[in-house]
Amino acid sequence: MSEAVTSRAELERADLLASADWGWRDLVTLCKPRVVVVMLVCALVGMALARPVLPSLAVVFFGLAGIGLAAGGAAAFNHVVDRRLDAMMLRTSRRPLAARRMPSAVALAWATLLSVAGIGLLVWQVNALTAWLTLGSLIGYALVYTAFLKHATPQNIVIGGVAGAAPPLLGWTAVTGQLGPEPLLLMLIVFAWTPPHFWALALHKRDEYARAGVPMLPVTHGEAFTRLQVWLYGWLTVAVTLMPFAIGMSGAVYLVGIAVLNARFMFWNWQVWRGQDPRAPLAAFWFSIRYILGVFGVLLLDHYALAWTL
Repeated sequence: MSEAVTSRAELERADLLASADWGWRDLVTLCKPRVVVVMLVCALVGMALARPVLPSLAVVFFGLAGIGLAAGGAAAFNHVVDRRLDAMMLRTSRRPLAARRMPSAVALAWATLLSVAGIGLLVWQVNALTAWLTLGSLIGYALVYTAFLKHATPQNIVIGGVAGAAPPLLGWTAVTGQLGPEPLLLMLIVFAWTPPHFWALALHKRDEYARAGVPMLPVTHGEAFTRLQVWLYGWLTVAVTLMPFAIGMSGAVYLVGIAVLNARFMFWNWQVWRGQDPRAPLAAFWFSIRYILGVFGVLLLDHYALAWTL
């Protein structure tokens, strides 16, 4: 109890010391734009795969705008909740709240504005199902994962990965207004990919997480166990990415493309598992971002290649 009171007191003092020397770039930084771009690409692919022909440009525009605004709002909430933790880690210490450039009240207002605008836009111009699913993802990431799971269990990224895996599902429902096995499979691909992607980074940043007191897997179970989990979850990702072909959702173009991507993906996961190259975890992390974009890219290529032959 006393530690919680101390933490709150420290955060209050940090807010009082925060300067007003912030600008629009800090507001953009709060949204984690690079993460949001990856999410929007996955959502766009979900939209494209939902129909044999190109979806309505209006649905695409308003759907991506609403999802993007809500994702930016969730990211800003993450900055607010994690501001003390961010200040303790080199990777995040220059963020607006961690560096005390911006009061948390401003960031909280910005997060709320983006979230309300995003959900409202989806309700108004897209459909209620997509709005509700987006709201659930926002709450899952900003509150359930960031405020609770991240500090409660080393399985935080696995359990909380459901929220982060939603974009292709949201893109699909934005176009169709309904759920189905195909968008759930797209979501499952991102869900399976998240642990090896993030645990590779956690291995690279293990000492920082340890100092900050965050129970990431390399901190609680050691590096050898985490490397093994990266390897095993990598194979799970390979298996899941073959399912679109297995159920007839995609064809030969996808099968060839995913075989190449998976070979490279597992090469880096193998390098992590071996533990002989200290640079491997970070390299695996960066490749995994290109990998997930490549997976959805070849799904899209296969989808339209099939449509053109019909």
